[in-house]
Amino acid sequence: MARLTKRRQADTKAIQHLWAAIEIIRNQKQIANIDRITKYMSRVHGMHPKETTRQLSLAVKDGLIVETLTVGCKGSKAGIEQEGYWLPGDEIDWETENHDWYCFECHLPGEVLICDLCFRVYHSKCLSDEFRLRDSSSPWQCPVCRSIKKKNTNKQEMGTYLRFIVSRMKERAIDLNKKGKDSKHPMYRRLVHSAVDVPTIQEKVNEGKYRSYEEFKADAQLLLHNTVIFYGADSEQADIARMLYKDTCHELDELQLCKNCFYLSNARPDNWFCYPCIPNHELVWAKMKGFGFWPAKVMQKEDNQVDVRFFGHHHQRAWIPSENIQDITVNIHRLHVKRSMGWKKACDELELHQRFLREGRFWKSKNEDRGEEEAESSISSTSNEQLKVTQEPRAKKGRRNQSVEPKKEVSCPPRSIQVANETGNIFRVFSETSLLTSLSLSEPEPETEAVSSSQEIPTMPQPIEKVSVSTQTKKLSASSPRMLHRSTQTTSDGVCQSMCHDKYTKIFNDFKDRMKSDHKRETERVVREALEKLRSEMEEEKRQAVNKAVANMQGEMDRKCKQVKEKCKEEFVEEIKKLATQHKQLISQTKKKQWCYNCEEEAMYHCCWNTSYCSIKCQQEHWHAEHKRTCRRKR
Repeated sequence: MARLTKRRQADTKAIQHLWAAIEIIRNQKQIANIDRITKYMSRVHGMHPKETTRQLSLAVKDGLIVETLTVGCKGSKAGIEQEGYWLPGDEIDWETENHDWYCFECHLPGEVLICDLCFRVYHSKCLSDEFRLRDSSSPWQCPVCRSIKKKNTNKQEMGTYLRFIVSRMKERAIDLNKKGKDSKHPMYRRLVHSAVDVPTIQEKVNEGKYRSYEEFKADAQLLLHNTVIFYGADSEQADIARMLYKDTCHELDELQLCKNCFYLSNARPDNWFCYPCIPNHELVWAKMKGFGFWPAKVMQKEDNQVDVRFFGHHHQRAWIPSENIQDITVNIHRLHVKRSMGWKKACDELELHQRFLREGRFWKSKNEDRGEEEAESSISSTSNEQLKVTQEPRAKKGRRNQSVEPKKEVSCPPRSIQVANETGNIFRVFSETSLLTSLSLSEPEPETEAVSSSQEIPTMPQPIEKVSVSTQTKKLSASSPRMLHRSTQTTSDGVCQSMCHDKYTKIFNDFKDRMKSDHKRETERVVREALEKLRSEMEEEKRQAVNKAVANMQGEMDRKCKQVKEKCKEEFVEEIKKLATQHKQLISQTKKKQWCYNCEEEAMYHCCWNTSYCSIKCQQEHWHAEHKRTCRRKR
């Protein structure tokens, strides 16, 4: 029966801060009372005393902090009974909790709705109308449980796809593992109900424990849920976990969009973008803003926008307005495109894709091909199959009573040659037309009804790479002649058998030579591509090393420049201070001297209250000029 209940009320980050405060105070051999905890929270975390008191009381109600009465044994409060707080011990069995304490959607405490099938809980406001509780007397299932029950998928196929997603999760979770070393914290299980990490998810994928993609997605969301609870919604670890969950959802959306594209884009065999998907993607000319028309595959359509993936080197994705989409059958001259090197390569890739479509050539992995290989026979088994020969009698003109010499057609079962690499994935497929030419003979040959099943057809030597040749037997049409019994064959059958033997020997010898030459070309191509890849990797490593060295050197130069600037600034300030002091002293000394009123030199002779002279000459000049009228000296 569904019910609403308050599992917890205190904030998870405040609880961890309170735990740290209590632990530090206790390590100082002091009682962790409300005053000491409040001072610590205010000083270290800037929390208001009222908020500290509120969170502390909520934590006590949640059972995450233990409140006791303790008697002081030293100091001014020795012998006085006071409230003290302790960390919760092992007396509470946290493993017996059947449900989480925090909303699986917003990761906050409060009044939550409990799922009847799993440990998850939700706030009513965090649920959409579809999943909200209608009747409190009936059982309630959370959105995750409902989504898991909807889908049934092939586990082997799902495991292959999920391994690609987990490998990317491991790459992105490196920073999360570096930042999240506190998962072994003794108080971790007090907050996190169901612990999970990327290695655990990978182990479940390898063991095939996931029943649906939604269950895998739920574990990725659980990883985000635990990270936000333990480290806080604004922490660096939570940002990494959100990015990880967002990328995982994107990968699952891409998988649901097209499984073939998802597999090939991750496996990356040769010409992976050229293999057709099931069902086939629509081919169009797409035009991005600022670019010309480019060949592309349509991935999905939404309103007036089309999601396309372009042919070419990078196979980029983009949402294009429908008015910038043209059908692939449109004449290329009407598009007015700029035929750059990249555009030509994209068109070559488009042509290869269209050729694969015409030939019905699809990609199959080793696992997908295993069932077919068991049903198909190898090339050596062709000696046990009957090669059926159809004949069409043709009468010669003017010789009605003579034996008819028919035009012979040899019907050979079509064969498809598949060359597999070391990983078991097919990287080259030879079409039926490239293996056997038409066996219709233009020249008349002796009449043949059947080829003995005991006749051996030479088998092809096995090349270096694994070659499997599958055979399929076509049903003869109703118009083909009836098979004659071996005992009714004439002596000409032996000659026919010999000729057929020679003919098939020649065909398979030609095929063997062709396979050798193709194998040689393929080996050269693989070696060339490996060398190019190795060269590009070496260039990339060298470029990264140079960039790293340049960055280190630039950083060192910046640091040195900063130090020199700071030192120069300090010296400049000191010099300015010295000059200001000297200037002040000079001004003071200057003010203490007397100066000649006439020539402004230092004065030696005093005349009156504000008039002095450096010499008698200056005194006489100034006296006769003006001073005798204003002099205040008593005579």
